[in-house]
Amino acid sequence: MGRGQLGVYVSGQVLGLSRRKCQQMPMIVRSLTSSSDSDSYQYLQRSKLPTMYFQKSLPRLPIPLVEKTCERFLAAIQPLTTAQEFSDTQQVVSEFKSNEAPELNAMLKLKDEANKHTSYISEPWFDMYLRDRSPLPLNYNPLLAMKNDTRPQYQHQLVKAANIVITSLRFWRSLLAGLLEPEIFHMNPKKSDTESYRRWMRMTPRIVATYASYVFKAFPLDMVQYERLFGTSRIPEIDKDYLVQSPTSKHIMIMRRGNIYAVDVLDTNGNIEPAREILARLCAVEKLDDSKSPAEVPLGVLTSSERNQWARVRQHMIKSSINNELLTQQIDTALFCICLDTAEDPVYSESDPIPAFKSMLAGKATNRWFDKSLSMLLTADGTAAINFEHSWGDGVAVLRYFNEVFKETMNRPFVSTDDLKSITQLPVNTDKVRHLNFEIDDYLKNEVKNAYDRNLKTINSLNMQMLIYPKLSKKACKADRLSPDSIMQLSFQLAYKQTYGKYVGTYESCSTAAFRHGRTETMRPCTLATTEFCDNVLSSQKDFDAKKLRALIDKCSTYHSQLTKDAAMGQGFDRHLFALKHTAMTNNMTIPKLYDTEAYKRINYNIISTSTLSSDGLLSGSFGPVVRDGLGIGYSIQNEMCGVVVTSYENGCNGKEFVSSLEQSFNTIRRVIDESK
Repeated sequence: MGRGQLGVYVSGQVLGLSRRKCQQMPMIVRSLTSSSDSDSYQYLQRSKLPTMYFQKSLPRLPIPLVEKTCERFLAAIQPLTTAQEFSDTQQVVSEFKSNEAPELNAMLKLKDEANKHTSYISEPWFDMYLRDRSPLPLNYNPLLAMKNDTRPQYQHQLVKAANIVITSLRFWRSLLAGLLEPEIFHMNPKKSDTESYRRWMRMTPRIVATYASYVFKAFPLDMVQYERLFGTSRIPEIDKDYLVQSPTSKHIMIMRRGNIYAVDVLDTNGNIEPAREILARLCAVEKLDDSKSPAEVPLGVLTSSERNQWARVRQHMIKSSINNELLTQQIDTALFCICLDTAEDPVYSESDPIPAFKSMLAGKATNRWFDKSLSMLLTADGTAAINFEHSWGDGVAVLRYFNEVFKETMNRPFVSTDDLKSITQLPVNTDKVRHLNFEIDDYLKNEVKNAYDRNLKTINSLNMQMLIYPKLSKKACKADRLSPDSIMQLSFQLAYKQTYGKYVGTYESCSTAAFRHGRTETMRPCTLATTEFCDNVLSSQKDFDAKKLRALIDKCSTYHSQLTKDAAMGQGFDRHLFALKHTAMTNNMTIPKLYDTEAYKRINYNIISTSTLSSDGLLSGSFGPVVRDGLGIGYSIQNEMCGVVVTSYENGCNGKEFVSSLEQSFNTIRRVIDESK
């Protein structure tokens, strides 16, 4: 049970209630707290520390020393280059360090000093996202699928949707009111995630609160991205998109069978409508939609298009009709999007989850609006997933929201199937549920068809494989004094080398949210340490020396942990080099030769792109490959097992072959650990 909820959960009991009665608590809690005007219903949390308490005192993202950036770049490209290529690159880097880099870095620092409210990477990173003309699905929008509720009365699609909507609004209202708990990384939660810690923090001036928190080994994180979670849309424009935000909106958008609806969920005072009223409005959408045909021209497909093409079509759509312009504003200003899929769409199956995951990651796009900051997808069987537009923010904000939604819908749902039985007795104000009926001309019909065909061709070329491996886990790695993430990344390197006989550019993202307006830094998991281990494994099949290999694994783990620490502290090299290049471009200067070297191109051609998020509620995470011959590896290492979802394209990297090799890699590493004891 989360903070602010009734009772204290201890060993399966709530206030002395048995486990059986504990399972009945959602109904008890709902009856006590679902009055629409009560604070316990309107707000998810009532934090004693204001949400943005630490924001002003967060340290600024450091700009690394040029010398260190060059040193780290060379270390990262060495495993990917021949001796001659590396020697040539060393010469170019030396010239860059002496000639162009000092001036570019001085310009970058001057701009950073003039913009102390933000970070040096924030503007160029937004610019990178918004200028890219690639379609959003697969290239940018990721998927986070949520574990199902085993209780049928809460797994029903509309019930699940209503509970998610209510918790989302409670989260949003708490954020706007400054009542959401600040995001803090606790090194030792038992000592710092306490009332004593909060009491000390309340006594500390805000201007130094972050540094005072460090004494408790509690690290506040930047929360500026949270403000864009809801009410934000990416608007396509020629050459560069832009973001619009409408935080005071009172409606959400709902998509079903390609039809689009605007549904009011907040009253005129900005309060959340009663839980049963929200459920009634979702039921009204279903009833209204069942009286119609599936959208003949599903406009959502257009959001899967190349961005310039979509920009042209959107401009035509708006200019051709005042009605279309008004309806488009209803979409742009919606707080978030709920996509209700039907029985014609794939549903989750534990024995074969891939069709559902593919559909939720991108699918046919007829029932999606990829431009919304946040879309919650629900299959006909109630499986829920988040698909989010990536330019506005990163995984930290989305995962916090994801975790809060999962926790509350599991522990404190506001409606159940019992409410559905009487919901028909509630009259629904049709002004609160509006079908967005666009005027469609032949041009729009043709563009939607073309967008559908292009997207379908891309989706049909996408392969997805999944592997669950129980013999490697977070618990096991820690017992063996190994970094769990290091073991996963080492396994990917070994699997690729086994399959393709070479090492390639590998991408792992690391959050820099410990700094004001931090985004991410790139870690490069292909290192001299990992290649040494892989080469020794592949050359010692007949003479398997477990102790020697274990020593090499330890070396990999230590080095990987240092890379993680450096990246999290803003001491990587990717973002710095990126910002220096951006500085040259925006000032019409000659791009340094470094950026045209084979080594720079190779390390930034990310054939292995990886991402991980840790959550008790996560069923799966997935995203598309970033290059046509690459692999998109969403992975998780949990207490009892590890798992991956691997995406690839036809005629590119063979994902099925890679996953088979990955299982061998897991077996090999498990054998090394076991036999070296």
